Amino acid sequence: MKNLTEYGLFNPLLTFLLITTLLLTEGRAQTPTDAIMMKQRESCIAVIYDHGRWDHYWEGTTLRNNETVSTLNRTMIMPMIAIGIHDKINLIVSTPYVKTKSSEPNGGRFAGAEGFQDIGLAIKAELFKHQIGKGKLAVLSTVGFSTPMSNYLSDYRPYSIGFGAYEWSFRGILQYELDNGVYFRSSLAHLWRGQTEAERDYYYNNGSYYTALMDVPNAWNYQAVAGTWLLNYSLKLEASYTAIKSTSGDDIRKYNAGQPTNKVQSDLLGISAQYYFSKLKGLGLLARFSQVIHGRNTGKFTTLRGGITYQFKL
Repeated sequence: MKNLTEYGLFNPLLTFLLITTLLLTEGRAQTPTDAIMMKQRESCIAVIYDHGRWDHYWEGTTLRNNETVSTLNRTMIMPMIAIGIHDKINLIVSTPYVKTKSSEPNGGRFAGAEGFQDIGLAIKAELFKHQIGKGKLAVLSTVGFSTPMSNYLSDYRPYSIGFGAYEWSFRGILQYELDNGVYFRSSLAHLWRGQTEAERDYYYNNGSYYTALMDVPNAWNYQAVAGTWLLNYSLKLEASYTAIKSTSGDDIRKYNAGQPTNKVQSDLLGISAQYYFSKLKGLGLLARFSQVIHGRNTGKFTTLRGGITYQFKL
């Protein structure tokens, strides 16, 4: 095993956020949480750059700072591909590369980490789509799976690059899009998580555990979105609310670091824009800003994201 200072971790919320980035198809986004479907044999590649930072975090439900960490910075570069297996079945694959560090010196006691985090796979299916009144109602479902790509240490918060366990997810999506391009969408998902192995043989989680294996709490994820298409469907603007609620777990104890067993809760507001070029077929740009406004055992992250997408037909 490597020394702890060669590794890092961020909370389970960020793992979810890393896989909810945008892909382009016919000028539209393609994610595990939206209501867009690519047609059979259509594919899209994307490269996403994401930078998040916090200087305060919630220790349990108490918002505080940490002078040792000062400001935590997390950078992510993620290639993605989406494939239209069928008009009503899409496959999405993501492989994020993550780097963490403090922006202020901490006396050399702690170093950040970098490396490939978890490979994410998602199958999305359109179950129903029909014209109702002045718009279309769509019902979709997504099944997702992720697992670590590298042997990173999961028990070194707040620097590590993942929580080091597999995750299964099942999501239901409901969207109503008016004929003028305005739409409203909601989704609900349950996340089932496995165990991660720490570099120690004892830890406390509302009781003493003499083992290196830690249970990562399952969670519920909610999302509500309002958006619109403008400029003849070449520009998409969107506002969103995202929440994640662990179903179990413990709180970070005073003057202690967090660990993968923590009960993570977070409420996040975001705005995003995506533009595709009519004269450069298949090419698109995207941008997003988000802010965690309330949480438990998580950082008060401010995140900026940008990316480029290219859609083509096999």
